[in-house]
Amino acid sequence: MKLLRYGEVGSEKPGLMDGDGVIRDLSAHVDDITGAMLGDASLDKLRALDTASLPAVEGNPRLGACVAGFSKFMCIGLNYSDHAAESGLAVPDHPILFMKANSAIVGPNDDVVMPRGSTHTDWEVELGVVIGKEAKYVSEADALDYVAGYCVCNDVSERHFQTQLSGNWTKGKSCDTFGPTGPWLVTRDEVPDPQSLGMWLDVNGTRMQTGSTATMIFTVAQIIAHLSGLMTLHPGDVISTGTPPGVGMGMKPEPVYLNSDDKMDVWIEGLGQQTQMVREDA
Repeated sequence: MKLLRYGEVGSEKPGLMDGDGVIRDLSAHVDDITGAMLGDASLDKLRALDTASLPAVEGNPRLGACVAGFSKFMCIGLNYSDHAAESGLAVPDHPILFMKANSAIVGPNDDVVMPRGSTHTDWEVELGVVIGKEAKYVSEADALDYVAGYCVCNDVSERHFQTQLSGNWTKGKSCDTFGPTGPWLVTRDEVPDPQSLGMWLDVNGTRMQTGSTATMIFTVAQIIAHLSGLMTLHPGDVISTGTPPGVGMGMKPEPVYLNSDDKMDVWIEGLGQQTQMVREDA
C-alpha cells in the first residue's frame, strides 16, 4: 500500500494511492496516518478494504508529510561509502546520529524556505524508514519486522549553520521546512529489499545526485538494531538513513548551494517523487 495524507496544512486527511494513481479517502476507517495505526494488524485491515469502493479524491490536493504525530525524526550522517569518499572523511565505526526537529517536517512538495542569513543551503536525497511497532534491543536479524514502511526524505541542510556555529549538526538540519517527507509511505511488503533502491536528485533539471542504497555503510537493519539499543523506537518514528554523493557541499572545484527560485526534484525507486521550490524567508 501507498499511504498518504492530503489537504491543507493542519487539516490533512488520511488516504491511499490506488494502482491507477487515484487518491482514495480513508477517513471512514482511520483518523490519520499515525504510529497508532501502523502496526501489522491495522495495516492488514486496510489491505483487506475494497480499494475501488473508497471515495476518490478529486483534483490535485496538497500532500502533507506521509506520517503524523511521530515522537522523533532521526538522521544518520555519513552513511554512504561513496559520499564519505566525496567528503574526504573516514568511514565511521558506528552510525552517526543527529536529530531533525519535528517542526522542520513538511509535505513533499511544500516550499523549502532558506532561513535569514543562509548562503549555504544544500540538498540530500535519503531513504526514510518509518517504524511500525515499539522497538527496544532489537536484533539485526529481526529489525526489518519493526518497519511499517519506507518513504522519500530530503535532508535539507544549511552547511554554515551545521559546521560553523559550534555545537551540534542539528543547528543546520532543523530549520523550518528542512524535512520534506513523502509523498507516501510504501508499506514494507512492497519493498522486499531496502538495500537495492536507486536514488536521484535534480536541481533546476540538472542531475546532482545518483546513488543506490546498496552503498550504505550501515544497512537499515543495522541502523534499527543500533538505535533500539540506545533508545526505544516508537511507532511512527522516522529514520532518515543518509545520502549518496552529489551534495552541493561536495561539488568540485567549488561548492554549489541553493538560491531562491531553484527547484529540487527528489525521488527513490518505487517510493515516489518530491518537488520543492526554494525561497527566502521574509
